[in-house]
Amino acid sequence: MSVPSRGHAPYPGAVPTARAARASAPAATPTAPGDGGRFHSGPVDIALLTVAIAGVSLSAPLAAATVAPALAIAFWRNAMAVGALTPFALWRHRGELRGMGRRTALLSVGAGALLAVHFGAWLPSLHMTSVASSTALVTTTPIWTALLLRLRGHRPPALAWLGMGLAILGVVILTGVDLSASPRALLGDGLALLGGITAAGYVLLGAEVRRSVSTTAYAYVCYTTTSVLLLLTCLVAGAELGGYSGTTWLRLAALTVTAQLLGHTLINRVVKGLGPSVTSTAILLETPGAALIAALWLGQMPPVAAYPALGVILGGLALVIMADGKGASNETG
Repeated sequence: MSVPSRGHAPYPGAVPTARAARASAPAATPTAPGDGGRFHSGPVDIALLTVAIAGVSLSAPLAAATVAPALAIAFWRNAMAVGALTPFALWRHRGELRGMGRRTALLSVGAGALLAVHFGAWLPSLHMTSVASSTALVTTTPIWTALLLRLRGHRPPALAWLGMGLAILGVVILTGVDLSASPRALLGDGLALLGGITAAGYVLLGAEVRRSVSTTAYAYVCYTTTSVLLLLTCLVAGAELGGYSGTTWLRLAALTVTAQLLGHTLINRVVKGLGPSVTSTAILLETPGAALIAALWLGQMPPVAAYPALGVILGGLALVIMADGKGASNETG
């Protein structure tokens, strides 16, 4: 039997050569965030993101009701989360943790370090500047996310920039801008801004790691790193780590379950499908969410601006999702 000549179709049943397989295969789509890779979301991701936003929205009301130093609250919510994840991580994901490559492990540790800086910078800023200024500055995360993606070669469409700007405007409408010229307040503003920047890096690194690592394995390494760094910070700063009342410990446990396990962990779960831009923009819903929860739980009625602000944030998020969807459609086409 003769071998088909180059340039002719092979005979039926022939096994294609490696060169022919490469020629006939569709071009691979980049998958790394910032390199043009697209994310494919579904109704499950949207539902989980809704739960995650509800979880992180409980963070501020619970933290405000917890009688403990801010750094200690940040440490315990991460340390308790590590304790809750340990049985699952060491039983079901032990092999995955052992087989985690050096690059993936370093990115997970880096995400944990950024999360520690986020907590360590933002929570103290609440006591140095106004809550309104701190909230408005820390929620600039979507802008820093887009800029970091831009540095990596990804070009967010104009519609995405518009949506992120609109969403941040909604937060400003709700919180207001109350910048003070005192040195302490300016330092607090700077810490809040640092918290927003590091949160962007945390989301981006999480999106990268989650492409090849399960949520449990990544969260375990990330939260462990965060806990160790925050523990060292508490020891250096002299923050009291114990001696709390039973009510305080119960609130710390509730904060861990809601804001950390159902909040941050589910955010790490959905960022693989939704992508960092949509995820970081959706986190802005934490601000009106916290206001509504405070109204229902603490009896603190939200300001009149809370309702239009919520609409503006949702409108901005819708634009970001539309931009992401159009980008995916263009690549598919």
